[in-house]
Parts: sequence; structure tokens; C-alpha cells
Amino acid sequence: MTTGTEVPHHEAEPSAFGLTAPAWISLAVIVVIAILIWKKVPAAIGKALDDKIALIRNQLAEAESLRNEAEALKAEYEAKSKSVDKERKALLERAKHDAEEIVAKAKTDAEALIERRTRMAEDKIAAEERAAVKQLRATAADAATKAARRLIAERHDATADEQLINQAIGDIAGR
Repeated sequence: MTTGTEVPHHEAEPSAFGLTAPAWISLAVIVVIAILIWKKVPAAIGKALDDKIALIRNQLAEAESLRNEAEALKAEYEAKSKSVDKERKALLERAKHDAEEIVAKAKTDAEALIERRTRMAEDKIAAEERAAVKQLRATAADAATKAARRLIAERHDATADEQLINQAIGDIAGR
């Protein structure tokens, strides 16, 4: 039984050539570091790191170059897109103008045709007797209907067609 007042007994640490285990470990570490320095390992590590840094810098420069190219292409395509939009608007304006001219010409041609047909009908009405007047009115109305159909087929709907025919027949009948 122990009384608690006893001092623990320490055994002597083993040693070789007068050095203990921690001293041998320290000596081994110093030798390894000396060999690493003698074989120029830190310089090799530094050179490898420098090479890696140079490679990364080259890759960053290449990436920056590619980014600049991409931005230039983007700007070019945006400019082309705006140009195409302007051309599209100009074409639309030209097409609208041409369509308006075609409609105006068709209207003028239809009016001239109706006027010519009306004059022809008036000449025939004056030369014919009363019974022929009814026939001429039907012929003039038929001609006006054909002209109106052509005009309507180009530009008008059913309601506008009916109004145009009634107007042409009324004009002929009034003369």
C-alpha cells in the first residue's frame, strides 16, 4: 500500500552515443533539411512554382484576350442587329408607301373606268329609245359592278363594296 508521500520512480531514458530519442529526432530532421538544401530542393520547388505562376499568367492573358474578342464580336453583332432593324424599318416604310401608291392608282383607274363607262352609257342612252335606256342602265351597272369588284378585290371588304356599287349605280342613274 502506498501512502501518497512517495515520489514516483523514474527510469533513465535510453540513449545511444549519449543522445536521447528527441535529440536523435532533431538530429535526423537537421540532416534531412541539410540534404534538401544540398540537393537544391527549395530552388527546384521555387522553379516549379515560378513555372506554374507563369503558366497561370499565360492562361489569364489568353482568357483576357478571348474575353476582349468576345466583347468585340458582341459589339459587332449588336451594331449589325441595329443596322438590320433600321433596314427592316426602311423596307416597311417603303412597302407601305408603295402599297399606298398602288391603292391610289387603282382608285384613280377605277374612277376613270367608271367615268368612261358612264360617258359611253350616256351616249348610248341619248341614241336609244326609252326601252333601251333600261338595258343601258343594266349594262352600265354591270360594268360598274365588275370594276368595283376588281377594286374591292384589291382593297375593300364587303361593306365598302356594297357602298361603292350603290354609289356607282346612283351616279349612272342620276345622269
